[in-house]
Amino acid sequence: MNGLRRLPFYGFLGLGLIAAGWPLSWLRPNSLEFLSHHAFLLLWVGYILVVDALVYVRKGTSLWHRNRKCFLGLFAISAPAWWLFEFFNHYLRNWEYIGTGEWSGLSYFLTATIHFTIVTPALLEAAELWGTAQWIRQLSPGLRVSDTPRALTNAILVGIIAIVAVITVPRYAFPLVWLSVYLILDPINHLRGRPSLVEHLREGDWRPAIALWLGGLTCGFFWEMWNFYALPKWVYHVPFVDFFHVFEMPILGYGGYLPFAMEVYALYQFALDLLGIPAADYVRLVDEAAGPIRRRPRVRKGCPATSEGRTPRVER
Repeated sequence: MNGLRRLPFYGFLGLGLIAAGWPLSWLRPNSLEFLSHHAFLLLWVGYILVVDALVYVRKGTSLWHRNRKCFLGLFAISAPAWWLFEFFNHYLRNWEYIGTGEWSGLSYFLTATIHFTIVTPALLEAAELWGTAQWIRQLSPGLRVSDTPRALTNAILVGIIAIVAVITVPRYAFPLVWLSVYLILDPINHLRGRPSLVEHLREGDWRPAIALWLGGLTCGFFWEMWNFYALPKWVYHVPFVDFFHVFEMPILGYGGYLPFAMEVYALYQFALDLLGIPAADYVRLVDEAAGPIRRRPRVRKGCPATSEGRTPRVER
């Protein structure tokens, strides 16, 4: 209850938008046809406001509070980022939109673009909220990922090959669309000194990646749930795995939200670089209070270790 009292006012506004948008989307009253057709936008703006407010309650800062212009910039960057995946879907045909008959040409493009603006802020907000979880903050280091120029170049080449495969043999290479963009852009961001996941993974710090994965799954659940009875809506045509649907999505398809979240983050940082916006600590995937990841001291077999993890010297 105390947390609810601390919720910023816009968090309650977000709850109101969700409360209004949900029945509009699913019930589609004839008298409110325009609003019901755009209820997706109401729902997701509400979601973004609520999650940002929860992040603020959890750690006293959030995307909205740190920089309003950067917060709005997330929406601007989101639309062209998702249009990239719409380009890939031109070859994949893994999803299609139904109930959009009244929109065509420029009208469809503008309407779709407005709705695509919520993808990046929704996902990064959810990732930052997950990053405040105590169990994520306290994770020990794991497998390290090489960031040598050769390793990064190889990752970029694999990403390019994956995109070529998606376009040329989409029936078999369709899962690669959810990883290829990350393999290309995150190494490029790292090489250019921009924020990247590689920067953390080379130290064995998987916390930002895990926060993104969970943020992707969280958004994926709400995307699919709110889409189920909506109109307009999307449906899937996925080869080989089109079984056991949870809402419209095949159960295995939810696995794509994990690497997709990493792609969204890489696209965001790459877009800032293209626009000449200096690298900054605006998006904080893990609660900054967590500090750097704590390494376990290396202890030689049979030798006690000091608190710093070093084997004590024995004076002779």
